[in-house]
Amino acid sequence: MRKVALITGITGQDGSYLAEFLIKKKYQVHGIVRRVALEDRSHRLWRIKHILKKIHIHAASLESYASLVKIIQKIKPTEIYHLAAQSYVDYSFRDEFSTLNTNINGTHYLLSAVKDFSPKTKFYFAGSSEMFGKVQQVPQNEKTPFYPRSAYGISKVTGHDLTRNYREAYNLFCCTGILFNHESPRRGFEFVTRKISHGVAKIKLGIEKKLMLGNLDAKRDWGHARDYVEAMWKMLQKKRPDDFVVSTGKQHSVREFAKLAFAVAGLDYKKHVFVDKNLFRPAEVNTLLGNYSKARRILKWKPRISFKHLVKDMVESDIKSIIKSGY
Repeated sequence: MRKVALITGITGQDGSYLAEFLIKKKYQVHGIVRRVALEDRSHRLWRIKHILKKIHIHAASLESYASLVKIIQKIKPTEIYHLAAQSYVDYSFRDEFSTLNTNINGTHYLLSAVKDFSPKTKFYFAGSSEMFGKVQQVPQNEKTPFYPRSAYGISKVTGHDLTRNYREAYNLFCCTGILFNHESPRRGFEFVTRKISHGVAKIKLGIEKKLMLGNLDAKRDWGHARDYVEAMWKMLQKKRPDDFVVSTGKQHSVREFAKLAFAVAGLDYKKHVFVDKNLFRPAEVNTLLGNYSKARRILKWKPRISFKHLVKDMVESDIKSIIKSGY
C-alpha cells in the first residue's frame, strides 16, 4: 500500500527537498501551507513550483488545532514530518513571543492530534543544533546537555521534550532529528550562508561592491540540506523511534565560508567583506560541532556532499539566478 506523508513547512528549504525525495520513493505527499501562501504563489511557493502537480497542498495554520485535526483525519498519514517553524535565530530575539508561541504550540497541537486521531502515524520533529547553544562539550551528541541561547533554541528544546514525552507516555512513534546547520541554494536570504553566496554573486556581477557581516569567527558544522532530508526519512523507517544528531563532524568559521565563496567567483573576500557590530547576536553561539556516529551506526547514514561542493553549489546557483532575472 502506498505510504502517505504529511510535511509541515513544505515550502521551505528542507520541505522542498524532502518532498522531492519522497516523491521518488513513491509516497503520496501532502503539505501544509498558510492560506496567504496560496494567494502569493510566485513568492511563497517558489521552491516547490516544479512539483506542485505531484503533491497535495492543504491550507492550515500550526496555531489552529482544529485545522490540523481536520487534515490528519482526512488523509491518515503514514508519516508526519514537522519542519515548520519560525527558524531565523536573529528574528527570534526581536520577537520572542511569536517564535515561542508558533514553534511550541504548533508541535504540541500536532502531537496531540496524532495521539487522538492517528496514533499509528510516525512523527518526525525537526530539532536543531541551536538547542546546544552555549555548548557543554565538543563535539555534541545525543547525550550532550542543552543550553539554548535564543528563543528559537528554547522553543526547539521544548519541542524535543514534547516529542520524547509523547513517545514515552503514549507509546507513539516519535523521533527528533537534531540537525546541525544545513544549507543549499534554497536557503532563505536572511541566513548568513545565503547572504554570503548571494552577496558574492552580486559583487561578481558588478551590482554591489561590499558585503556586511557579523561575527566572522563563529564556527558551525555545515552540511547540505539534500543529504539531511534522507536522514529524516531513515529515522522513520526503523522499528523503534529514537533521536539522532545529524551533522558532518567537520567545522568551519563564517570567515572560511566567505573566503571560499568569494574564491569560487575568483574574488578576494578581504577586499569586499566588512564587519558590522550590529549584526552580532545579543547572546552569541560561538561554536557548534556534531558527532553523528549514532546515525552512522544505526541509520547507516553519512553526509555525501562536501563543504566545498556546498559553497560552490550556492554561489554558482545565485550567479545563474541573478543573470536569469535580467538584473
